[in-house]
Amino acid sequence: MESLDELVLPAPAKLNRMLHITGRRADGYHELQTLFQFLDHGDTLRLRRREDEEIRLTPPIVGLADSDNLVVRAARLLQAETGCQLGADIQLTKRLPMGGGLGGGSSDAATTLLGLDRLWQLDLTLDRLAELGLRLGADVPVFVRGHAAWAEGVGEKLTPVALDTPWFLVVHPGIEVATGAVFGAAQLTRNTPPITMARALQGGAPSWHNDCEPTVRSLYPQVAEALDWLGSRAPAMLTGTGACLFARLDSEATARRLLADLPGRYTAFTARGLNLSPLHAALGR
Repeated sequence: MESLDELVLPAPAKLNRMLHITGRRADGYHELQTLFQFLDHGDTLRLRRREDEEIRLTPPIVGLADSDNLVVRAARLLQAETGCQLGADIQLTKRLPMGGGLGGGSSDAATTLLGLDRLWQLDLTLDRLAELGLRLGADVPVFVRGHAAWAEGVGEKLTPVALDTPWFLVVHPGIEVATGAVFGAAQLTRNTPPITMARALQGGAPSWHNDCEPTVRSLYPQVAEALDWLGSRAPAMLTGTGACLFARLDSEATARRLLADLPGRYTAFTARGLNLSPLHAALGR
């Protein structure tokens, strides 16, 4: 995996096993309570150290300028905050859909921060890297810290938890959901009463739900249709604001049988839930 000048690292997907919206702040952001869990499936980044300060990302993502890409932004933020005069060639193998609610861009950014910290020998703490990650996006810190977590605030106040680690079928209905449209919708539930972490964990998966799901169903009929298809076969839930949805299953064999029945208009993958991020396992952090 590792040489003196190169690292190949995973950028895993996440699921929101539950998501409650408990309020809206004056700055427009929403107060959340959620449970994050990683999957053993995601993107891959190959990072090679450069002796100059250039950051080069390949291949380019269609419709997204490098300056807007979280991978490039993470690398440049790390340079700016540390004064590091090294650069990197970064090759991104993208498996997670954009706008899917799986945290792909946030995970890529976290892998960039941790990978370049190791490659450039900066030795920053996870606290410092998580602080930088929050400047890139609310979901980046959980990927930086690398443990399944109960999250509050905008998703940045994290408490490590141990969740069950079942198999999942994750389905993408073939569209991209605009997070801003969901959080800006008038009908979105914003007043779910806060609960304690202990109560959430005590209730377990059967009691968990996603407050975004009714709004996403109404705004995106393709997501509603996919939820109905999956929900008729196993308990199904939206992750984040979607578009992806998932079913918790009792075995890999069950997940693969359900995958085999998937209608051709959808794409999907099977994956195991994890409490420790594959990125942290790879880096030994």
